[in-house]
Amino acid sequence: MAAVPPEQEELWEEFHRVVNMTSRELAEWLLTSAATPETEPLPDKDAPLTGEQVLAILRKRKGDLDREDLQVMRKVVDRVHAERPDDLEPTAGQASWRHGLMSIGHDPLKPG
Repeated sequence: MAAVPPEQEELWEEFHRVVNMTSRELAEWLLTSAATPETEPLPDKDAPLTGEQVLAILRKRKGDLDREDLQVMRKVVDRVHAERPDDLEPTAGQASWRHGLMSIGHDPLKPG
């Protein structure tokens, strides 16, 4: 197996710092958030695309990442940093804001 480039290593570390939900928590959230009062969620359906991509990345090893995974990881890191302070301390906010971040694997109320 080839060594992982330093910039990919840094992205991996930062991605796993900002994505503070486990793969199980994210999978359950994506199913829950896709549910409406009129429908039952179907497994692996109706979840936001980025959330599904994050879930797939969480299930991979660092050396198995592809170019698309790296793009998703950068997108998620950038979004969380844009919407959260650098310290990522637990912060309350509007439910829609929290739910949007949770859909990409970051729960702003979860302690670090």
